[in-house]
Amino acid sequence: MPPRIVYLATADARGHLMRAQLLTHALRAAGAQVQVLTTSDEGARFLAGFGIDAPVLSRHYAVQFDAQQNMLRRETDRNVAHYMFHPGRMLRDVWRLRAWFRHADLVVNDSFHPALLLMGWLPFWRRKVVHVYGASLRQALETNFKGRMPLAVAKVFGGIVAWQIDRSKARIAHDFAYGEPAHDGHGGHRLATPVAIVDAVDHGDAGRRVAAVYLNPHFKDAALADGLEQGLADAGLPAHLVGEGYAQRVHWHARDERWIEAAAHSAFIVSAPGMAALSIASVYRKPILLLLTDQPEQAMNAGRATQLGLAHRVVVWRGDAQKFARAVSVASGELLALPSSPSDASEGRQAAVERLRPWTALMLRLAASG
Repeated sequence: MPPRIVYLATADARGHLMRAQLLTHALRAAGAQVQVLTTSDEGARFLAGFGIDAPVLSRHYAVQFDAQQNMLRRETDRNVAHYMFHPGRMLRDVWRLRAWFRHADLVVNDSFHPALLLMGWLPFWRRKVVHVYGASLRQALETNFKGRMPLAVAKVFGGIVAWQIDRSKARIAHDFAYGEPAHDGHGGHRLATPVAIVDAVDHGDAGRRVAAVYLNPHFKDAALADGLEQGLADAGLPAHLVGEGYAQRVHWHARDERWIEAAAHSAFIVSAPGMAALSIASVYRKPILLLLTDQPEQAMNAGRATQLGLAHRVVVWRGDAQKFARAVSVASGELLALPSSPSDASEGRQAAVERLRPWTALMLRLAASG
């Protein structure tokens, strides 16, 4: 019987969904049966664009953001608390997930859905749960209340979360800059963030003179988009603009299933510093303009990009469209001046293949041992 895998991908950010569709197609090609679940109707529509039917588990759980992708901590805490303690929410989802568990060899939690955190902690189900998460996301979760509650309380919270995570069958921490796969011998694994494999055709100078912009659905502020468009125009650079929050704007696309291919052959990438965007920049050796907001995980990622010497510039939205446009224009000029090589696309394609292979092998091995 082929391995049976259930993959729950939270829809808070599209990086989780991109990883889910990428791994699902790779695992199915290797002979596994994979059922994907997600947490919003928008997430289900996103996955449908990649040929994946994903039922929505629950519409009640979500991290909360404002229109500039700044994380709303109080609103998020309130939403998570309501989800966890309302009898018709998390317990209902646990009840629904029981049926999926019954027929699964492995259940993937990408990333930290509370129902699977609980089930990955309980002895009845934990032998099937693997948590998949960006290394910076786990740190952000465990330190969520640091500076907002008494230190002792914050430490207790972080300890409980860590205990829940570590009780599961396995954990896969990923990062855009990880090298060779590694494991600790106790169910903990480290892998480089997987990236879609694109063709290695060189599009010439015309292709490289386009900025590939992706802003996740939390970005909705019109003035921010005005400033970004103006800054890129002032730098003399056409842009391929993708963002669900700006779907009604002229020249913007809500979704583009081939955006990563555009990014791999662009002059540079423009995105918030999520793990997926940084991985694309790293693998395909593209400079990246990071739009930094108040989101702890992504702030850590931006810091790591600096430490590791990834070719990038950072711009911060502070509410002034003209100042933002000038900052974008200056940063764009600096990124355009960086040297590039015609071999970057082909070498990046091979690097993407090498990143994906250990993910598929590990998932199949974990499913077989279940």
